[in-house]
Amino acid sequence: MALKILFSNPPWWEAQEWHRLRRLWRQGVRAGSRWPFTYLGKSSPDKFVHGDYLPYPFFMGYASSYVARETGATVHLRDSAALKESYESYYAAIAAEKYDFIFIESATPSWDHDQKVIARIHELSPHSKIVLCGPITSTQSKNILETMPVVACLQGEYEKGAVKVVNGDVGLLRHDLLSKEEMNNAPFPTMDFAGNKNYWDPNPRGQKKPQAQVWSSRGCPFKCIFCVWPATMTGNDPDGNSVRTVRHYTPEYMEAFLKEIVAKYGFKTIYFDDDTFNLGNSHVVKMCQVMERIQLPWSAMCRADTIKRESWKIMKDAGCFGVKLGFESGSQRVVDTIVNKHLDLEEAADTVRHLKTLGMTVHGTFTYGLPGETKEEMKQTRRYIKSLPFDSIQESGTAEIEGTPLHTLRERGALEKYNGAVVGQEYKRATDGNKKFQSMVKELKDA
Repeated sequence: MALKILFSNPPWWEAQEWHRLRRLWRQGVRAGSRWPFTYLGKSSPDKFVHGDYLPYPFFMGYASSYVARETGATVHLRDSAALKESYESYYAAIAAEKYDFIFIESATPSWDHDQKVIARIHELSPHSKIVLCGPITSTQSKNILETMPVVACLQGEYEKGAVKVVNGDVGLLRHDLLSKEEMNNAPFPTMDFAGNKNYWDPNPRGQKKPQAQVWSSRGCPFKCIFCVWPATMTGNDPDGNSVRTVRHYTPEYMEAFLKEIVAKYGFKTIYFDDDTFNLGNSHVVKMCQVMERIQLPWSAMCRADTIKRESWKIMKDAGCFGVKLGFESGSQRVVDTIVNKHLDLEEAADTVRHLKTLGMTVHGTFTYGLPGETKEEMKQTRRYIKSLPFDSIQESGTAEIEGTPLHTLRERGALEKYNGAVVGQEYKRATDGNKKFQSMVKELKDA
């Protein structure tokens, strides 16, 4: 009989809170989010309401289809965050299904919560071998394996590691990434499961539901201090000192994948949630040629300074209606010496204005509370935002997550590549960026 395997993104609910005369549930997003966090959302346990940010669990989606192909096991993906499933419904399914292996992805913001979930799974299904994946394994694996009912911890993207565990390996399995060739010969990520049309990112403006969130690449060469995936998942670089690589999917892979999911599930928009979609003109042009044939409106996560100006027009003509751009701060000193982003803010501002002349929507992302950032520099960020014609913005508190240079900085006190980053009295450590930002609203309101 074939092994029965579950890739699980468990529920994550906190308490109800009052918000604008309504009681809303604080709920979390985990797998699929670069910075897991909680927020007050429209849904409630066992009652999904469309409209809140909800990311597709990329690493889990790719690993589940890969394991199914490589092992012949019966593999299920259950995304309780997408279903807005209650704990009662989730635990009832765990107890009834009797899985041989259960893979769970976790990171610092959800870890205190997830430990309790893992303990409960073990009580309900003691024969199931629990395997932990995600950024939390970058620093906590030894303690996890010694104290919790977990048979293995997989570091980094976990297709190969998951296959090894199913074939008998236990303990800590270090980074073993797919090569570019392996990546392009891998099966498409799992899309056929309950809640697969619930994923939603409202930005950049212009989205239509159902929305498909996809990757055209893995990795990012830049070394922003807080960024999780390039440091922990698509690479192993907690100090920001190693070379970070990028692997692109081929146009042939992407076209076949997109045609299949659009035909099967009727997606109306495509969002490329790469770490950085527009790394070089060649990849952009190739993806635009693919999207011209797909004939759907699309958007992407980009940088403001990595392609020629004419390439933005090529994107627009191929159906791209909007982009997300990461700025992080309106202070050049913060961007250069704390974030280590290597972004010229004046050039980035020119890009925003150019994109608006093309008729594209622009979503800007910013963060506050970086180590060494002053209150005046936070106000400078607010002024920078107001000076540009953004259609939407994201403001968050800087979250400190295991395996990133920011987490390493706190342990060591200083990092060479981030010489402006100082963990002083002004720095407020937090693992949930949304909660941190809410705590900072008063000091930012007058900016």
